[in-house]
Amino acid sequence: MTIDLQASARHCGVDGASAAARRVIAALVRAGDISTADMTDIADRLNAVADDLEATAPPLGDRLVDMWQGDGNTRHDPATGPENPIAPPLEYEGTADGGISADVTLDLPYQGPPSSVHGGVSALMLDHTLGVANGWAGVSGMTAELTLRYHRLTPLFEPVTVSARQVSVDGRKIRTVGAIRHDGRDCVTAEGLFIAKYPPRPR
Repeated sequence: MTIDLQASARHCGVDGASAAARRVIAALVRAGDISTADMTDIADRLNAVADDLEATAPPLGDRLVDMWQGDGNTRHDPATGPENPIAPPLEYEGTADGGISADVTLDLPYQGPPSSVHGGVSALMLDHTLGVANGWAGVSGMTAELTLRYHRLTPLFEPVTVSARQVSVDGRKIRTVGAIRHDGRDCVTAEGLFIAKYPPRPR
């Protein structure tokens, strides 16, 4: 048996702390104002944690530089970032058609209509997934247009699949399609136009 020491360190480090924060967020939304918990005490404890983090955080400029080091695979974005507690997060795999997909089950923090995913959350996941699919295909860029069609409600509490694939590259113009599906049926579909350009990284 082998142990991935890097993965274990991440689980115990900022990744583990972010996962715990996701639990807190979901539990707070579920508890609401009908919980029997002492919310004043909980707020005090959470503020104490925030005080500790703010007291030890590096200057913002240093953190921005750190976030954008490496090969371009970020760990802080709000859709896939394991370091970001508001990310579900999505974990992609390659697909037979040359694209990518991720299975995810979303909880109450992502609710829009009753027991359904907020349309803006669907847009976030698809915009990001189309962008990652471009990187997967080898030519990426910035979103110029994103057209969404909402076919039916996307359920919470049940696994859905978010997928995308690049369909064409014409000079700097990249076209990509994607979907969110549940039980094999389209909930949301997307068509994106991307421009092969990126802003400079913080230094």
